[in-house]
Amino acid sequence: MTFTVAIIGRPNVGKSTLFNRLVGQKIAIVDDTPGVTRDRRPGEGRIGDLRFTIIDTAGLEDADPESLEGRMRAQTELAIEDADVSLFLIDARVGVTPVDEHFAELLRRVGKPVVLVANKAEGKLGENGVLEAYGLGLGEPIALSAEHGEGMADLFAALLPFERDEDDLFDDVDDAPVTLRVDPETGEEVEVPLDIKRPIRVAIVGRPNAGKSTLINTMLGEDRLLVGPEAGITRDSISVDWTWRDRQIKLFDTAGMRKKARVETKLEKLSVGDTLRAIRFAEVVVLMLDVTIPFEKQDLQIADLVAREGRALVIGLNKWDLVEDRQAKMAELREMAERLLPQVRGVPLVPLSGLTGSGIDKLMGDLLKVYEAWNRRIPTAALNRWLASVLEHHPPPAVSGRRVKLRYMTQPKARPPTFVAFCSRPEALPDAYTRYLLNGIRETFKLTAVPLRLQLRKGENPFENKAKKR
Repeated sequence: MTFTVAIIGRPNVGKSTLFNRLVGQKIAIVDDTPGVTRDRRPGEGRIGDLRFTIIDTAGLEDADPESLEGRMRAQTELAIEDADVSLFLIDARVGVTPVDEHFAELLRRVGKPVVLVANKAEGKLGENGVLEAYGLGLGEPIALSAEHGEGMADLFAALLPFERDEDDLFDDVDDAPVTLRVDPETGEEVEVPLDIKRPIRVAIVGRPNAGKSTLINTMLGEDRLLVGPEAGITRDSISVDWTWRDRQIKLFDTAGMRKKARVETKLEKLSVGDTLRAIRFAEVVVLMLDVTIPFEKQDLQIADLVAREGRALVIGLNKWDLVEDRQAKMAELREMAERLLPQVRGVPLVPLSGLTGSGIDKLMGDLLKVYEAWNRRIPTAALNRWLASVLEHHPPPAVSGRRVKLRYMTQPKARPPTFVAFCSRPEALPDAYTRYLLNGIRETFKLTAVPLRLQLRKGENPFENKAKKR
């Protein structure tokens, strides 16, 4: 990806449809309702062998800057500033509207490169709109159908001049990305190459108005995401890149999840589906709670969903600055977490304020700890020494007069940690004893806040015969 492209235009001209076409999958929510997209949504675009960053934006509307539509427009204007080139879409079937003319003038004043696209140009209905587009004064329009993929060769040709060689990406700096470190001998700051690792995928989830977007904006130090007092502003799951103490993080802002019975419109169902996908593809999930009304039923259902999906979990206690007796409140919340969320026993509870930024360092420190636990593998020898000790002090109960014999345990995978126990009668081992084993593994090997899996299989130690042959 050597350059950045912003897709702009008034509502319902097909921006998200084109975005999905260019990234090669249905990521952005598409609906006939105007104003579905509200934030800037980046993706990895591709036409043939041409690679670029593509940004889906909110529809351009002339509105009061303080209104929701006005704040959406401000996000779009930031995308135009950041992009190397903008794709200005009009609806060829409707033709050029006064709103199109207004924003075409705005783009000319900005002075950045613009490629004019007449979308929905398939069939005879779109021909007149393509001809009208010449009058916008933005050059020759590209006749396109984002829905059917027509005109992509012309779009490729229009974007090709903006491609840059990878070697030119750091022309404006002396070298690749660097960071400042203090030399222990001289005490002076020196530049050292930034250790770029694969970013950790972190989804920020919670009920509407829990402060998810505000927290991410504070982390980034900029108004990257649309925020406000209105509930349900975020609709798409928006990913943003962030670096915390030289560690690469990919943050996913998500739509607030209400109770299923209250999700009525098709658009909200699509938003919730997008949030569920963000959870499934995340590695760590931060569940944001409003500390003034914590552990509502919906909060518990979201936490249970995260555990069932096998993701690591951290709970952020937002609006902590409103709490007076903090020590008593924390004790109360810890007791509630242990009682209501036994499936993620020991989950970190982090007091924070998304508005002021207090608690973010603590949140990230706990996040990295649970991420490490989620990836941890326990040596088979250590696991079976622990199992032998457990069986000596608390063997499985007898079922129908016959005792279940546990012979061997191993961990075949991590992410989340998954264990397999070989025993004489898997079907007869009580669930309570299985939970006892999992809790013992969690406490002994410090696997708090991550879901654990235990599979029971019938058979002997699979390595016993190999050992005898040797």
